[in-house]
Amino acid sequence: VVRLQEVCGLKVKDPYRTVQFTDGSELTCYTLLVATGVQYRKLEAPGVDRLLGAGVFYGAAMTEAMACKGQHVFIVGGANSAAQAGMFFVNYAEDVTLLVRGNSLAAGMSQYLVDRIESSPTIHVRLNASVVAVDGDSSLKSITIADSSTGQNETVDASAMFIFIGASPRTEWLDGLVERDRSGFVLSGPDLMHDGQRPKGWTRDRDPFLLETNIPGVFVAGDVRHDSIKRIASAVGEGAMSVALIHRYLTEVK
Repeated sequence: VVRLQEVCGLKVKDPYRTVQFTDGSELTCYTLLVATGVQYRKLEAPGVDRLLGAGVFYGAAMTEAMACKGQHVFIVGGANSAAQAGMFFVNYAEDVTLLVRGNSLAAGMSQYLVDRIESSPTIHVRLNASVVAVDGDSSLKSITIADSSTGQNETVDASAMFIFIGASPRTEWLDGLVERDRSGFVLSGPDLMHDGQRPKGWTRDRDPFLLETNIPGVFVAGDVRHDSIKRIASAVGEGAMSVALIHRYLTEVK
């Protein structure tokens, strides 16, 4: 029987790992795979929820890009994912406008992407820009952009808007046990090694496996993993890889 439960904690007592749930129940296992994904941050502006899927999207897909042929597309965000989406959409849309809340592309974006955007004649960048409203009847027709440097708002026509404003891994339940980066994404494999040293408290006579956390037998795959690619295909691949690594781990404890 499969039941949906909210996880709230993890206990480790070799050779077992015990997952705790909010209803007070527990599940004990030899190995655990954390593949919980992420929760994408919402753009809090009037009209966004109403027009979601009707011109307003979180993330992007090829089918949506093809539907934007000849249109003016807005990308909201200033990190690598937004830049990569902009480079992708430029192959379909008439032009692409990148709306960046900060005052510099380089502040949150890799330099190679900054260079590509600045050299593209069909990608426009608006810094200090935030979306404060979207409008349309059955589909997106316009967005209102606030400029924090001038204090002015401007309403412009828009056919599609794609939002890339980050994600939260929701890994608080691993506090005190599993190592994570500053944003809460789970560290694994080589990311746990410091100056050639294994993570503190490591109990195995080997380095952590590629997708293994600092707790032997606890693995991570997909978007919740530190520095993952954030693509479905890569998450599926990591999931398949973790199965093989879990089998290797089980040969150690049995």
